[in-house]
Amino acid sequence: MRVVAAPAPFKAALGPADAAAAIATGAGLAGAGVVQVPVADGGEGTLDALVAAAGGQLVQAAARDPLGRPVTAAYGLLPDGTAVVELAQASGYERLADHERDPEATSTAGTGDLMRAALDAGCTRMIVGVGGSATTDGGLGLAIALGARALGDDDEEIAGIGGALLRVRRVDLSGLDPRLASVPIDVACDVNSPLVGPQGAAQVFGPQKGATPAAVERLDEGLVNLAGVFAAQGLPDVSAVPRAGAAGGAAGGMMAMLGAALTDGGALVTRAAGLADALAGADLCITGEGRLDVQTLTGKAPAAVAAACADAGVPCVGLFGQVDVPPGVARQMGLVAALPIGRVVRPLPDALAATGDDLAAAAACVVALRA
Repeated sequence: MRVVAAPAPFKAALGPADAAAAIATGAGLAGAGVVQVPVADGGEGTLDALVAAAGGQLVQAAARDPLGRPVTAAYGLLPDGTAVVELAQASGYERLADHERDPEATSTAGTGDLMRAALDAGCTRMIVGVGGSATTDGGLGLAIALGARALGDDDEEIAGIGGALLRVRRVDLSGLDPRLASVPIDVACDVNSPLVGPQGAAQVFGPQKGATPAAVERLDEGLVNLAGVFAAQGLPDVSAVPRAGAAGGAAGGMMAMLGAALTDGGALVTRAAGLADALAGADLCITGEGRLDVQTLTGKAPAAVAAACADAGVPCVGLFGQVDVPPGVARQMGLVAALPIGRVVRPLPDALAATGDDLAAAAACVVALRA
């Protein structure tokens, strides 16, 4: 039996390459030959997956965390001149302690720092993976880091944080780094959410980032205001654009202010990783990530893998740390089965530590049953 191992990251436990290796270990014990194709969807793991697929290199650069503190973060350079910037590297949720998580106070400025570093390195194209952010600033922080200005009443300088969006009256893009004009930017989005409204960046994802109900309302109003500012200045109206709400609206902000194109992150990474070629002649594909829920259907990597498997006529099984959907939903996204990997009930820290072993054991069982 020939198996393709194409998992996304298991958050706080395994990156995509380590998850693929664990699946390969288990499938190999059951007698299968395994091809490893680690994937991601624009969020965590995107940088590693794209660099590994293309034989690129990781570059360390000075940046700022979501609260503006200096950090060192990585971006990728691929052989064809493409730079890969993963927003979560500098502006991610995992950069902050629990008590620091407040999307009204956080900024994507550090992502702008990494984008500028990539320009300094001479990149000719940029892929910005958005997902796993600690921010809801509409991309204002990263744009300011790249030379833009946000102005309020009487041309007051406005900070690029979520809590300041309601005060923005115009954006001055005249100081943007001129190199951006000749570097196409593709934003790899991990969700299809619009910028604002009940399914938008603030209302769906704000609570996960530490926003109170009152803060969620203010953040949504701030994003509505920012989208209105863009439209009033003749920039794209991104308020209802699919994927514009990814990473707290950073995707929409990059589309409006930087001319970026928004794309399905899972599809982009699976193409770049060569999943279609790997599936040729395969008998089974095993994908997975930390959690399967309704959001997995809106652009997450396992959905992209399942779609590629459907195109190739290869059955796809998903292995997850948690499964929080009815069986019919897994079928709708193209999975033959969606299985939790936990073998015993453990405290969360112990479960995370055992993810690799549990994933290998589950893969071995799946292959044995399919053989």
